[in-house]
Amino acid sequence: MAEPYITDERDYEAMQLLEIGLELSESEYSEEDEDFIPVVELDSSPRFLLNSDQATTTAAATAENLNFQEEEVDVDEERNKRRRVDKLGSGGDICCRNGGDDADGESSQNSQWNRSEFDGLFCPICMEAWTNEGDHHICCLPCGHLFGLSCIEKWLRQRGRLAKCPQCNRKGTLRDIRKLFVPRIAVVDEESQKRIRFLEEKCASLVKKGVDLCKKESEWKRREAALQLEVQKCKERTIYLEHLLGDLQSRPSGLATAYRGSQGHEFGNSIYSDVYRQGSSSCFMLQRELRVDGARLFDVDASGKILLLVRRVPKMGGSHVLTKMSLIPPHESEDIFLPPGTKIIKDLHISPTNGSLALFASLGKKLSVLSMESNNVILSYDLPAAAWSCSWDRNCSHYVYAGLQNGSLLVFDMRVTGSPVESRLGHTTDPIHTVQSLQHISTLPSGLKTVVSASSVGMCQWNFGGEEERPFLIPQTTNQGVCISLAYCASSDDIVVSYRPRVEMSNEVFSQTLLKPSPVTGQGVLGSHLHLKRVGSNYEKLGIACSTVSGIRLPKSSIIDRPNQKPLFVTGDEVSCGLILQELPSFTATQRLKSHQHCIYDVKYTSTHSQGLLGCLSEDTVQLFSTKLS
Repeated sequence: MAEPYITDERDYEAMQLLEIGLELSESEYSEEDEDFIPVVELDSSPRFLLNSDQATTTAAATAENLNFQEEEVDVDEERNKRRRVDKLGSGGDICCRNGGDDADGESSQNSQWNRSEFDGLFCPICMEAWTNEGDHHICCLPCGHLFGLSCIEKWLRQRGRLAKCPQCNRKGTLRDIRKLFVPRIAVVDEESQKRIRFLEEKCASLVKKGVDLCKKESEWKRREAALQLEVQKCKERTIYLEHLLGDLQSRPSGLATAYRGSQGHEFGNSIYSDVYRQGSSSCFMLQRELRVDGARLFDVDASGKILLLVRRVPKMGGSHVLTKMSLIPPHESEDIFLPPGTKIIKDLHISPTNGSLALFASLGKKLSVLSMESNNVILSYDLPAAAWSCSWDRNCSHYVYAGLQNGSLLVFDMRVTGSPVESRLGHTTDPIHTVQSLQHISTLPSGLKTVVSASSVGMCQWNFGGEEERPFLIPQTTNQGVCISLAYCASSDDIVVSYRPRVEMSNEVFSQTLLKPSPVTGQGVLGSHLHLKRVGSNYEKLGIACSTVSGIRLPKSSIIDRPNQKPLFVTGDEVSCGLILQELPSFTATQRLKSHQHCIYDVKYTSTHSQGLLGCLSEDTVQLFSTKLS
């Protein structure tokens, strides 16, 4: 029987469509597949000869039958879609399949599930996921539509010169196929991208607002701290004024009533009661109180608004560090770590002529000069013994002094970095715990450097640059007890030497008729303060008073020179752990300042043109009091 007769191009395409549909149905589906699509098969036993009209009619009927069955399949696919959506991995990526080796039933089933859920990720001819290698490699035609390589090659090969894109009917050939090398293909949702960009901008705006709020919060906290400080100062002033008013009302004469001991000498407010003189213009008010840990010594640079402290740090094995703290809120601080071998620092002084330099002496047999600008030790001298004290020369900024543990005193010229320019032995081998450079006076020879020092035996004067080679003891300061402190005021040449009794030599008689057992129970012992005034090359004794002093430590004290008024002697009270201000030479108490929780370790006074600044240091607190200078 003759083959079907094809009359035109439309009949040819209809027959090709029928053959491709039957071939794909036989190769891609089986009756065991739950998505098996039954197709119409042509009975090939009797061969019919069809003319062109009959062939066209038969092909059209077959195509309609296939379209109807595909619509039924689409309905089934939509029905099964809801059942399979839970089986799809919500977090997984739909990528190209690898090579075609995983052709088992489970992979095929997963591919079937993905077809209806993720349109555009599968070959539109075979409805299987394309791969990034192998026969089904993802590729495209010039029109941009994507197919599996084996499917589009077969499609175009069967159509020959009439080959077209299965999706847009644009002409294409095998030469037009282009492989694509991508790990996966994803379509960007423009609406989602706009939403993401909007949310990102909103998030950035919220972050910026959060930063601004943090800055405002920090500023308000700073203001709150400043206000709290002002409130504290007002409270201190109120308490002081109330106390002063009550004291004046109880004393019509207006003078402070002094406690008189059994020998008739004034004890200056009996060591306990707060007594103030009427009309005192040098009233110190608490300016600020700063918390510090392990502080031992300090000094103040009033012009540079800098506080330099010596601290003992337990976390570092008890070693000492220098801490530089700003007096301007928020009081930023910075630790300065010292070279190895420095050990315990015994004395510290900022240069009176150059606030950028500081001098400190240590038990590590070192005398060191620190730069306050670079926070580095710029000069260090090796000493023959441990250093207990140091001082700047008040007349020449190049010279510094060091008092040693063996009782000797060394002079250094910072322009000579190798060794001391002069070295003198003392009267005893007792440590020199205080060194003070005296102000040069015109009656003394030019070039003579005068220094006073204090050790347990009393006060010594040293003359460098003259004929005298050994120091000499000041007679008024001997046989008073154990000398524990020396304060000197350069502007007025006033000196106060403090003593405590010699408890280890109780049978010996000293000229200490004023020293009586302390009538109170508390810290410290009853000692004395001796007031001297330098007159030329001699010293005049002006007064002496009893006071409670430390029985163990070497306390610090200071003298305040007041214009047109008598000077004040400032020292720590061992009973109340506060500062007491006494007018010289009577040692009458004029003011008692706020107490500390611990004993006072150091006292310093400095001044500018309009303000006097008094500081006192305990183990955990440094207090700064100020007064206006007339």
